[in-house]
Amino acid sequence: KALHTLATSSARMYRPVVAILVGASVLQHASCFAPSSAPAIHSKASILSSSCSPRAGGRGTAAAPRMAAGDRVTLAGGLEVSKVGIGAWSWGDSLFWGYDKGMEEDAYLAYKTTREAGINLIDTAEVYGGVGSDWGLSEKLCGKFDKRFQEEEKREGAVIASKFAVIPTRFTRESVVKAVKQSNERLGVSCMDLYQLHWPGFFVDAALWDGLADAADMGLVKSVGVSNYSAKRMREAHKALAARGVPLATNQVQYSLLHRNIEKNGVKEACEDLGVGILAYSPLAQGVLTGRYSASNLPKGPRANIMKGRFDQLDPLLDGLREIGEAHGDKSRSQVALNWLTSKGSIPIPGARNAAQASENAGAMGWELTGEEVMRLDELSLKLEPFPGMPLAAM
Repeated sequence: KALHTLATSSARMYRPVVAILVGASVLQHASCFAPSSAPAIHSKASILSSSCSPRAGGRGTAAAPRMAAGDRVTLAGGLEVSKVGIGAWSWGDSLFWGYDKGMEEDAYLAYKTTREAGINLIDTAEVYGGVGSDWGLSEKLCGKFDKRFQEEEKREGAVIASKFAVIPTRFTRESVVKAVKQSNERLGVSCMDLYQLHWPGFFVDAALWDGLADAADMGLVKSVGVSNYSAKRMREAHKALAARGVPLATNQVQYSLLHRNIEKNGVKEACEDLGVGILAYSPLAQGVLTGRYSASNLPKGPRANIMKGRFDQLDPLLDGLREIGEAHGDKSRSQVALNWLTSKGSIPIPGARNAAQASENAGAMGWELTGEEVMRLDELSLKLEPFPGMPLAAM
């Protein structure tokens, strides 16, 4: 019964993603899938990012991610990112997050606040937005925000990561190269900082890994990663890329106090063994760990179905987060939950729909939980039913 409940919850949670994939596939076959010739936010002449030169010789493999000055982590391959990043799924996504055009300025202020707080890692994906003309909308917004921030604030650009959607008709290495070129155009750059496979391709994995390496060789990306990869599949990807002289920088997986599967299924151990950075998505369990919601105050949209019936058992953990936060100068539950993830060696990428949320995320940096506090949260969270996870990540 418990397994059935968990499977049902997962299906509900990821139904919007499945809808996007099916819709995208249909549109792709109908030849009306967001053509690369469609107007981008920036013209090619206005590309701002420093380009990557085509790769000459192997890059070799790097040691495990290490901390650098100013709350920074250096990933395999040399990319330096902030200890906490930001996920841009809500910027442009109307299906799950209810985004509309009127929210653009709030989203920009979230971006601006994020950057001013010292966070430089922005994670997006071509699938964030929807199908048809909305395909890649989050990427376009990220590019637009980054350009505006550089021009108005006279600051350097962000480290922007995006992801390749493995869908029908895009199972070849050439598909990856074509897609990254389109993503770069939407972002307004000639070379992306980090390009990831959004989920496994299963029987076409090897071709997609070659596509990542090809993109690196062509100077289209600086670093490559995967997402929702099991330990076995990640080790295979790491080996295949290493044979091409391309380090595997990251594996982006679901990880939070309410979803600790990677500690049990070998993914975290494999990342540590191979020197692959862990990008933790849904680090606040879709907002459950913020303390903003309750049984009588559920969020709108699909998240309400996921959270329904969970709050009674969450009280001890939420109380623990509050008490620990008070001991560190009134840190919020969110900040404690994110700091717990950084203490585990991962890089959480929470979302932010406005400046206040972005500021709260940034408050997770600059301090550390004690060993005893980490153990207390470990114990409290292990008593709870795991938050639903992406089904593909278990394969």
